[in-house]
Amino acid sequence: MPKIAFIGAGSTVFAKNLLGDILLFPELAESHIALMDIDAERLRTSEVVARKVAQTIGAKPKIEATLDRRRALDGADYAIAMFQVGGYQPCTVTDFEIPKKYGLRQTIGDTLGIGGIMRALRTMPVLLDVCRDMEE
Repeated sequence: MPKIAFIGAGSTVFAKNLLGDILLFPELAESHIALMDIDAERLRTSEVVARKVAQTIGAKPKIEATLDRRRALDGADYAIAMFQVGGYQPCTVTDFEIPKKYGLRQTIGDTLGIGGIMRALRTMPVLLDVCRDMEE
């Protein structure tokens, strides 16, 4: 069975939508799903939601929740990075406020424009750490 690591699984709605799509594929319906987040409470919520999604669509994955990124990535066939460094408040708000202060419009696509550059500068160091964990 394939192992799929969700890094940043505390993004519950995003995780729910991805899991719903993934688990509908018969080849992935019994996957090992490793949910990882740095926020224990959000991770617990995502785990409950993941189990409910699986039950609703009749899939039977092995679902594991962990605060340990290396544990989630260990043996993973696929890794999905879905984290947001700094969270909505203050970082995403700041990504809109700073361009606005200088008369620039930030598009709603948070990975584009001036705000997207700021988001990338926050995200890339963490993403590189994830890549190093995967390499090891």
